[in-house]
Amino acid sequence: MDKYRAIPQGYMTVGEVAKKMDVTVRTLQHYDKEGLLSPSAVSDGGRRLYTDKDIVKLHQILSLKHLGFSLDDIRDRLIPLDAPADVAQILSEQATIIRKKIADLTESLSAIEALKTEVLEMQSVDFKKYADIIVNLEMKNDFYWLIKHFDNETLDHIRSRFDKESGMAFLQKFLHLQDEAIRLQEDGVPAESQRGIQFAKAYWDLILEFTDGDAAMLPKLMQMAESDELNQEWKQKQAKANMFIEPALDAYFSNLGINPFQEETT
Repeated sequence: MDKYRAIPQGYMTVGEVAKKMDVTVRTLQHYDKEGLLSPSAVSDGGRRLYTDKDIVKLHQILSLKHLGFSLDDIRDRLIPLDAPADVAQILSEQATIIRKKIADLTESLSAIEALKTEVLEMQSVDFKKYADIIVNLEMKNDFYWLIKHFDNETLDHIRSRFDKESGMAFLQKFLHLQDEAIRLQEDGVPAESQRGIQFAKAYWDLILEFTDGDAAMLPKLMQMAESDELNQEWKQKQAKANMFIEPALDAYFSNLGINPFQEETT
Protein backbone atom coordinates (compact mmCIF):
# COMPACT_ATOMS: atom_id res chain seq x y z
CA MET A 1 0.00 0.00 0.00
CA ASP A 2 2.99 2.34 0.39
CA LYS A 3 2.84 2.88 -3.37
CA TYR A 4 -0.53 4.58 -3.04
CA ARG A 5 0.26 6.92 -0.17
CA ALA A 6 -0.60 10.57 -0.78
CA ILE A 7 1.99 12.53 -2.77
CA PRO A 8 3.63 15.27 -0.66
CA GLN A 9 2.51 18.80 -1.47
CA GLY A 10 4.61 20.43 -4.22
CA TYR A 11 5.53 17.15 -5.87
CA MET A 12 4.19 15.39 -8.97
CA THR A 13 4.39 11.80 -10.09
CA VAL A 14 6.10 10.81 -13.30
CA GLY A 15 2.67 10.21 -14.82
CA GLU A 16 1.46 13.69 -13.90
CA VAL A 17 4.57 15.32 -15.36
CA ALA A 18 4.27 13.27 -18.53
CA LYS A 19 0.66 14.36 -18.97
CA LYS A 20 1.39 18.01 -18.14
CA MET A 21 4.32 18.23 -20.61
CA ASP A 22 2.85 15.92 -23.29
CA VAL A 23 5.67 13.37 -23.17
CA THR A 24 5.69 9.68 -22.36
CA VAL A 25 6.63 8.16 -19.03
CA ARG A 26 9.26 6.16 -20.92
CA THR A 27 10.82 9.45 -22.16
CA LEU A 28 11.12 10.74 -18.59
CA GLN A 29 12.62 7.43 -17.49
CA HIS A 30 15.12 7.67 -20.35
CA TYR A 31 16.11 11.24 -19.38
CA ASP A 32 16.64 10.02 -15.83
CA LYS A 33 18.83 7.16 -17.05
CA GLU A 34 20.85 9.55 -19.25
CA GLY A 35 21.41 11.92 -16.33
CA LEU A 36 19.48 14.77 -17.96
CA LEU A 37 16.53 14.99 -15.59
CA SER A 38 16.46 13.01 -12.40
CA PRO A 39 13.44 13.25 -10.08
CA SER A 40 13.85 15.65 -7.20
CA ALA A 41 12.66 13.01 -4.77
CA VAL A 42 11.49 9.43 -4.44
CA SER A 43 8.49 8.55 -2.32
CA ASP A 44 8.59 6.02 0.47
CA GLY A 45 6.95 3.66 -1.97
CA GLY A 46 9.68 4.21 -4.57
CA ARG A 47 7.73 6.52 -6.88
CA ARG A 48 9.66 9.20 -8.80
CA LEU A 49 8.60 12.67 -7.69
CA TYR A 50 9.11 15.91 -9.61
CA THR A 51 8.77 19.59 -8.77
CA ASP A 52 7.91 22.73 -10.73
CA LYS A 53 11.64 23.36 -11.04
CA ASP A 54 11.93 20.03 -12.83
CA ILE A 55 9.17 21.16 -15.20
CA VAL A 56 11.25 24.22 -16.14
CA LYS A 57 14.32 22.04 -16.72
CA LEU A 58 12.26 19.59 -18.78
CA HIS A 59 11.03 22.50 -20.88
CA GLN A 60 14.65 23.44 -21.51
CA ILE A 61 15.49 19.88 -22.58
CA LEU A 62 12.47 19.53 -24.86
CA SER A 63 13.09 22.92 -26.48
CA LEU A 64 16.72 22.09 -27.27
CA LYS A 65 15.73 18.64 -28.55
CA HIS A 66 13.11 20.24 -30.80
CA LEU A 67 15.83 22.50 -32.19
CA GLY A 68 17.82 19.46 -33.27
CA PHE A 69 20.35 19.09 -30.46
CA SER A 70 21.45 15.60 -29.45
CA LEU A 71 21.07 14.48 -25.84
CA ASP A 72 24.85 14.81 -25.39
CA ASP A 73 24.69 18.39 -26.70
CA ILE A 74 21.76 19.14 -24.37
CA ARG A 75 23.62 17.73 -21.38
CA ASP A 76 26.49 20.14 -22.08
CA ARG A 77 24.10 23.09 -22.38
CA LEU A 78 22.07 22.53 -19.23
CA ILE A 79 22.86 24.98 -16.47
CA PRO A 80 21.70 25.22 -12.84
CA LEU A 81 18.36 26.92 -12.23
CA ASP A 82 19.07 28.27 -8.77
CA ALA A 83 18.48 31.98 -9.42
CA PRO A 84 16.34 34.18 -11.71
CA ALA A 85 19.49 35.01 -13.67
CA ASP A 86 19.99 31.30 -14.42
CA VAL A 87 16.47 30.95 -15.78
CA ALA A 88 16.80 34.17 -17.75
CA GLN A 89 20.09 32.95 -19.23
CA ILE A 90 18.68 29.68 -20.55
CA LEU A 91 15.64 31.47 -21.95
CA SER A 92 17.90 34.01 -23.63
CA GLU A 93 20.05 31.25 -25.13
CA GLN A 94 16.98 29.41 -26.37
CA ALA A 95 15.57 32.62 -27.87
CA THR A 96 18.83 33.18 -29.76
CA ILE A 97 18.79 29.63 -31.10
CA ILE A 98 15.15 29.94 -32.13
CA ARG A 99 15.80 33.24 -33.94
CA LYS A 100 18.64 31.56 -35.86
CA LYS A 101 16.36 28.64 -36.68
CA ILE A 102 13.65 31.01 -37.90
CA ALA A 103 16.16 32.85 -40.10
CA ASP A 104 17.40 29.55 -41.56
CA LEU A 105 13.87 28.29 -42.19
CA THR A 106 12.87 31.60 -43.77
CA GLU A 107 15.88 31.38 -46.06
CA SER A 108 15.03 27.78 -46.95
CA LEU A 109 11.43 28.75 -47.67
CA SER A 110 12.57 31.54 -49.97
CA ALA A 111 14.86 29.13 -51.80
CA ILE A 112 12.03 26.61 -52.22
CA GLU A 113 9.67 29.27 -53.56
CA ALA A 114 12.37 30.53 -55.94
CA LEU A 115 13.06 27.02 -57.22
CA LYS A 116 9.33 26.39 -57.70
CA THR A 117 9.08 29.56 -59.80
CA GLU A 118 12.02 28.51 -61.96
CA VAL A 119 10.64 24.97 -62.40
CA LEU A 120 7.30 26.30 -63.64
CA GLU A 121 8.93 28.82 -65.97
CA MET A 122 11.17 26.16 -67.51
CA GLN A 123 8.06 24.10 -68.38
CA SER A 124 10.11 20.92 -68.65
CA VAL A 125 11.76 18.53 -66.24
CA ASP A 126 15.52 19.13 -66.22
CA PHE A 127 17.15 17.86 -63.05
CA LYS A 128 20.61 19.09 -64.08
CA LYS A 129 19.31 22.64 -64.22
CA TYR A 130 17.35 22.14 -61.00
CA ALA A 131 20.57 21.05 -59.28
CA ASP A 132 22.48 24.05 -60.66
CA ILE A 133 19.74 26.41 -59.46
CA ILE A 134 19.78 24.82 -56.00
CA VAL A 135 23.57 25.19 -55.76
CA ASN A 136 23.34 28.86 -56.76
CA LEU A 137 20.54 29.48 -54.27
CA GLU A 138 22.75 28.01 -51.55
CA MET A 139 25.54 30.31 -52.72
CA LYS A 140 23.09 33.23 -52.32
CA ASN A 141 23.66 34.11 -55.96
CA ASP A 142 20.85 36.55 -56.81
CA PHE A 143 21.23 35.71 -60.50
CA TYR A 144 20.41 32.00 -60.15
CA TRP A 145 17.52 32.53 -62.61
CA LEU A 146 19.99 33.00 -65.49
CA ILE A 147 20.65 29.25 -65.46
CA LYS A 148 17.35 28.36 -67.07
CA HIS A 149 18.24 30.49 -70.11
CA PHE A 150 21.43 28.55 -70.92
CA ASP A 151 21.23 25.50 -73.18
CA ASN A 152 22.66 22.21 -71.92
CA GLU A 153 25.86 22.51 -73.95
CA THR A 154 26.62 25.93 -72.47
CA LEU A 155 25.79 24.70 -68.97
CA ASP A 156 28.13 21.72 -69.41
CA HIS A 157 30.83 24.19 -70.43
CA ILE A 158 30.16 26.33 -67.34
CA ARG A 159 30.26 23.28 -65.07
CA SER A 160 33.62 22.22 -66.51
CA ARG A 161 35.11 25.72 -66.30
CA PHE A 162 33.91 27.01 -62.93
CA ASP A 163 33.40 25.81 -59.40
CA LYS A 164 31.48 27.70 -56.69
CA GLU A 165 34.34 30.02 -55.81
CA SER A 166 35.55 30.81 -59.34
CA GLY A 167 31.97 31.08 -60.61
CA MET A 168 31.07 33.72 -58.01
CA ALA A 169 34.35 35.55 -58.65
CA PHE A 170 33.56 35.64 -62.37
CA LEU A 171 30.06 36.95 -61.75
CA GLN A 172 31.38 39.69 -59.47
CA LYS A 173 33.85 40.79 -62.17
CA PHE A 174 31.05 40.89 -64.72
CA LEU A 175 28.78 42.96 -62.46
CA HIS A 176 31.65 45.33 -61.72
CA LEU A 177 32.27 45.89 -65.43
CA GLN A 178 28.54 46.29 -66.07
CA ASP A 179 28.39 49.06 -63.43
CA GLU A 180 31.57 50.63 -64.78
CA ALA A 181 30.14 50.79 -68.30
CA ILE A 182 27.08 52.63 -67.00
CA ARG A 183 29.27 55.08 -65.07
CA LEU A 184 31.49 55.76 -68.10
CA GLN A 185 28.42 56.36 -70.25
CA GLU A 186 26.86 58.71 -67.70
CA ASP A 187 30.17 60.60 -67.34
CA GLY A 188 30.28 61.15 -71.09
CA VAL A 189 33.57 59.28 -71.59
CA PRO A 190 34.08 58.68 -75.34
CA ALA A 191 33.98 54.98 -76.18
CA GLU A 192 37.02 55.39 -78.45
CA SER A 193 39.09 57.12 -75.75
CA GLN A 194 41.94 55.42 -73.90
CA ARG A 195 39.64 54.72 -70.95
CA GLY A 196 37.06 53.27 -73.32
CA ILE A 197 39.64 51.03 -75.01
CA GLN A 198 40.98 49.86 -71.63
CA PHE A 199 37.45 49.04 -70.53
CA ALA A 200 36.71 47.16 -73.76
CA LYS A 201 39.87 45.07 -73.35
CA ALA A 202 38.88 44.11 -69.79
CA TYR A 203 35.35 43.26 -70.93
CA TRP A 204 36.57 41.20 -73.88
CA ASP A 205 39.10 39.39 -71.69
CA LEU A 206 36.20 38.44 -69.40
CA ILE A 207 34.25 37.04 -72.35
CA LEU A 208 37.29 35.00 -73.41
CA GLU A 209 37.64 33.75 -69.84
CA PHE A 210 34.03 32.59 -69.91
CA THR A 211 34.18 30.95 -73.34
CA ASP A 212 37.74 29.66 -72.92
CA GLY A 213 38.42 31.12 -76.35
CA ASP A 214 35.62 29.14 -78.03
CA ALA A 215 34.23 31.61 -80.59
CA ALA A 216 31.35 29.24 -81.35
CA MET A 217 29.79 30.24 -78.03
CA LEU A 218 29.52 33.93 -78.94
CA PRO A 219 26.32 33.69 -81.03
CA LYS A 220 24.64 31.69 -78.25
CA LEU A 221 25.55 34.29 -75.65
CA MET A 222 24.34 37.10 -77.88
CA GLN A 223 21.08 35.28 -78.56
CA MET A 224 20.49 34.68 -74.86
CA ALA A 225 21.25 38.33 -74.06
CA GLU A 226 18.55 39.42 -76.52
CA SER A 227 15.91 36.99 -75.23
CA ASP A 228 12.57 38.54 -74.29
CA GLU A 229 12.29 36.00 -71.45
CA LEU A 230 15.14 37.49 -69.45
CA ASN A 231 14.42 39.34 -66.22
CA GLN A 232 13.33 42.82 -67.32
CA GLU A 233 15.33 44.63 -64.63
CA TRP A 234 18.44 42.74 -65.76
CA LYS A 235 17.70 43.51 -69.44
CA GLN A 236 17.23 47.22 -68.74
CA LYS A 237 20.49 47.45 -66.82
CA GLN A 238 22.41 45.52 -69.47
CA ALA A 239 20.88 47.68 -72.23
CA LYS A 240 22.13 50.73 -70.34
CA ALA A 241 25.60 49.21 -70.06
CA ASN A 242 25.58 48.21 -73.75
CA MET A 243 25.27 51.87 -74.76
CA PHE A 244 28.93 52.10 -73.80
CA ILE A 245 30.07 48.49 -74.20
CA GLU A 246 29.14 48.08 -77.86
CA PRO A 247 30.88 51.19 -79.27
CA ALA A 248 33.87 50.58 -76.95
CA LEU A 249 34.25 47.03 -78.31
CA ASP A 250 33.88 48.34 -81.87
CA ALA A 251 36.71 50.81 -81.23
CA TYR A 252 38.84 48.14 -79.57
CA PHE A 253 38.40 45.64 -82.42
CA SER A 254 38.96 48.37 -85.00
CA ASN A 255 42.31 49.20 -83.39
CA LEU A 256 43.22 45.50 -83.47
CA GLY A 257 41.95 45.11 -87.03
CA ILE A 258 39.71 42.15 -86.19
CA ASN A 259 36.00 41.33 -86.00
CA PRO A 260 35.53 38.15 -83.96
CA PHE A 261 31.78 38.17 -84.42
CA GLN A 262 32.02 38.34 -88.19
CA GLU A 263 34.67 35.62 -88.25
CA GLU A 264 32.36 33.29 -86.37
CA THR A 265 29.37 33.82 -88.65
CA THR A 266 31.20 33.46 -92.01
